[in-house]
Amino acid sequence: MPSVEIYTWRSCPFCVRAKKLLDRKGVAYTEHAVDGDEPARDAMAARGNGRRSVPQIFINDQHLGDCDELHSLERAGKLDALLSGSL
Repeated sequence: MPSVEIYTWRSCPFCVRAKKLLDRKGVAYTEHAVDGDEPARDAMAARGNGRRSVPQIFINDQHLGDCDELHSLERAGKLDALLSGSL
Protein backbone atom coordinates (compact mmCIF):
# COMPACT_ATOMS: atom_id res chain seq x y z
CA MET A 1 0.00 0.00 0.00
CA PRO A 2 1.39 3.40 -0.86
CA SER A 3 1.74 6.10 1.74
CA VAL A 4 -0.29 9.04 0.44
CA GLU A 5 -0.39 12.45 2.12
CA ILE A 6 -2.37 15.47 1.02
CA TYR A 7 -2.08 18.99 2.41
CA THR A 8 -5.40 20.80 2.15
CA TRP A 9 -7.41 23.88 2.99
CA ARG A 10 -10.98 22.91 3.94
CA SER A 11 -12.76 25.34 1.56
CA CYS A 12 -10.44 24.73 -1.40
CA PRO A 13 -12.31 23.27 -4.41
CA PHE A 14 -9.07 21.84 -5.84
CA CYS A 15 -8.46 20.00 -2.56
CA VAL A 16 -11.97 18.54 -2.68
CA ARG A 17 -11.44 17.49 -6.30
CA ALA A 18 -8.10 15.78 -5.55
CA LYS A 19 -9.54 13.94 -2.54
CA LYS A 20 -12.54 12.78 -4.61
CA LEU A 21 -10.21 11.21 -7.17
CA LEU A 22 -8.25 9.42 -4.44
CA ASP A 23 -11.51 8.31 -2.79
CA ARG A 24 -12.83 6.98 -6.12
CA LYS A 25 -9.68 4.92 -6.47
CA GLY A 26 -10.04 3.58 -2.92
CA VAL A 27 -6.74 5.13 -1.84
CA ALA A 28 -6.26 5.69 1.88
CA TYR A 29 -4.49 8.96 2.60
CA THR A 30 -3.43 11.15 5.47
CA GLU A 31 -4.87 14.64 5.26
CA HIS A 32 -3.03 17.59 6.74
CA ALA A 33 -5.40 20.58 6.95
CA VAL A 34 -3.27 23.72 6.94
CA ASP A 35 -6.12 26.26 7.22
CA GLY A 36 -4.59 29.29 8.92
CA ASP A 37 -1.69 27.21 10.29
CA GLU A 38 1.38 28.98 8.92
CA PRO A 39 3.94 26.63 10.57
CA ALA A 40 2.15 23.65 8.95
CA ARG A 41 2.06 25.47 5.61
CA ASP A 42 5.78 26.24 5.95
CA ALA A 43 6.44 22.53 6.58
CA MET A 44 4.39 21.65 3.49
CA ALA A 45 6.34 24.17 1.40
CA ALA A 46 9.65 22.79 2.68
CA ARG A 47 8.62 19.32 1.50
CA GLY A 48 7.03 20.57 -1.73
CA ASN A 49 9.88 22.46 -3.35
CA GLY A 50 8.69 25.78 -1.94
CA ARG A 51 5.13 25.45 -3.24
CA ARG A 52 2.60 27.04 -0.89
CA SER A 53 -0.57 26.40 -2.90
CA VAL A 54 -2.95 23.64 -1.88
CA PRO A 55 -3.39 20.83 -2.31
CA GLN A 56 0.10 19.41 -2.30
CA ILE A 57 0.23 15.65 -2.66
CA PHE A 58 2.96 13.22 -1.67
CA ILE A 59 3.14 9.53 -2.54
CA ASN A 60 5.67 7.43 -0.65
CA ASP A 61 7.31 10.65 0.55
CA GLN A 62 7.83 11.89 -3.01
CA HIS A 63 6.28 15.21 -3.97
CA LEU A 64 3.70 14.62 -6.69
CA GLY A 65 2.36 18.16 -6.93
CA ASP A 66 -1.10 19.65 -6.95
CA CYS A 67 -4.59 18.69 -8.13
CA ASP A 68 -3.80 19.37 -11.80
CA GLU A 69 -0.75 17.13 -11.69
CA LEU A 70 -2.73 14.35 -9.96
CA HIS A 71 -5.44 14.49 -12.64
CA SER A 72 -2.84 14.68 -15.44
CA LEU A 73 -1.31 11.44 -14.21
CA GLU A 74 -4.78 9.88 -14.12
CA ARG A 75 -5.56 11.00 -17.70
CA ALA A 76 -2.20 9.65 -18.88
CA GLY A 77 -2.93 6.28 -17.26
CA LYS A 78 0.06 6.59 -14.94
CA LEU A 79 -1.58 7.20 -11.55
CA ASP A 80 -2.48 3.56 -10.88
CA ALA A 81 1.10 2.45 -11.57
CA LEU A 82 2.45 5.15 -9.29
CA LEU A 83 0.04 4.15 -6.53
CA SER A 84 0.96 0.48 -6.91
CA GLY A 85 4.68 1.26 -6.80
CA SER A 86 5.33 0.14 -10.39
CA LEU A 87 6.30 3.54 -11.76
